Amino acid sequence: MPFFYKHLTKGDNSMNDLTLPMQLAQDKDVAKVITQVKPSRAKSAKRLAEIKELTHQDWLAVRNTGIGGSDAAAACGLNPYMSMLELWLIKTGRQNPDLSDGLMENAYSPLYWGKELEPLIAKYYTAKTGNKVRRVNAVLQHPDPDKSFMLANLDYAVNKSEVGVLEIKTTGEHGAKLWKHGVPLYVTCQVQHQLAVTGKSLAHVCVLICGHEARVYEIKRDELIINQLIQQERRFWEYVQKDVPPPADGSESAAKAITQLYSQSTADKTLDFSQNEDMNMLFGQLLAEKNLMEVHADNYESLKQRIQMHIKDAEKAVFSLGSVSWKKSKDSISLDTKALLKDQPELLNQYPQVRQGSRRFLVNTKA
Repeated sequence: MPFFYKHLTKGDNSMNDLTLPMQLAQDKDVAKVITQVKPSRAKSAKRLAEIKELTHQDWLAVRNTGIGGSDAAAACGLNPYMSMLELWLIKTGRQNPDLSDGLMENAYSPLYWGKELEPLIAKYYTAKTGNKVRRVNAVLQHPDPDKSFMLANLDYAVNKSEVGVLEIKTTGEHGAKLWKHGVPLYVTCQVQHQLAVTGKSLAHVCVLICGHEARVYEIKRDELIINQLIQQERRFWEYVQKDVPPPADGSESAAKAITQLYSQSTADKTLDFSQNEDMNMLFGQLLAEKNLMEVHADNYESLKQRIQMHIKDAEKAVFSLGSVSWKKSKDSISLDTKALLKDQPELLNQYPQVRQGSRRFLVNTKA
């Protein structure tokens, strides 16, 4: 666990909840917080590229020349949605980032709606705080040559000396739980990264939750966190520069990245790890976890069946710790493709569907 993770989770001094609606000018505590922040003496960021002059592909290319604010948590292994390994695939050009602006067929596209709602949220922020904001329209770069891999693409800059950065977020029902106790860790990493690049001392985060609740949070520049971020990001960038994949972390994101990175196998190629002490220890741990999973699965099934025998024909049972439901799904009609192809085998040639094969990970033990 990175050191600064513990620092972030010890307290909430760097994350003060300024939940609105309220008139910020009437909130003396907020005004006090702002006046206590000393202006940073850090150098201003460089304007690496002007966004208005870039095509979408050029913009993606510029993003891959360094680590942006939205990459910061993933580069440190702290992003719940993206692993270091998946980010490495993107930065090395092996995977295209999921930055589609278009609506999907079912109208579910968080990126699209987030982009569309961003100006409205910024308007709300200005109305409630009195702080005017402006677009930066540039990819910013850390002014120090040894930190040139640190980039930032700000949502908005705030026209106020104390508050330099406004980060706008939208979240739905699933992501709302991450905001239950304040700014999520991965967003804090993003904002501290932006403060590091810009040299600013203070940032605001305005989040719209489930489309009907807006909150504003204040994040102060924290040099301890920033120093740890720089250290972790530099280590990740070395993986990119050396074209060496970072360690997998056990997440679903890492599993998908491994599948993409090593999608093909070489026929009849076998690696002999029988004399490798470290690999044999790793395999032994894998076998132990596999056995535990099987025992737990058997125990779960046994307990489930015992409860089912008591529920009988009821649809729901309530316990002191929760409840279970046991309902019959609706009947449905599906096409019996096996019978159809048996009667009309020529349909397979007329309407073929190729399914891409994938590698299977099977564990075998010696007899």
